[in-house]
Amino acid sequence: MHYSCLELLAQRPGLSNSELARGAFVTRQTVNVLLQTLDREGHVTRPAAAPVGKVLPTRLTPRGRRNLEKATLAVRSVEVRMPAGMTETEQSGAFRSLQSMIHSLRDGNDGA
Repeated sequence: MHYSCLELLAQRPGLSNSELARGAFVTRQTVNVLLQTLDREGHVTRPAAAPVGKVLPTRLTPRGRRNLEKATLAVRSVEVRMPAGMTETEQSGAFRSLQSMIHSLRDGNDGA
């Protein structure tokens, strides 16, 4: 969850809690707790007051970017190793299954 949140913020700085929740397939409450922790640890920054409306846009700090870079290296390593023993056909089938699971999560993401 930490990784997905940092990755989403790197791709789209200033996301709201709701947008982060949708992107990570979790509830706004879960994202709020996580952001409080990430803020306290110096990985993200949020304004004390919303510049517009109620949205507190969240951004990565330099520390958050460094941690994201380390995590990305670890994730990419796993992504390369996971299908290593599979045939091309098996890899294609696994990829289709994962895409189907992602669609199911998006379609059923009514908790966020």
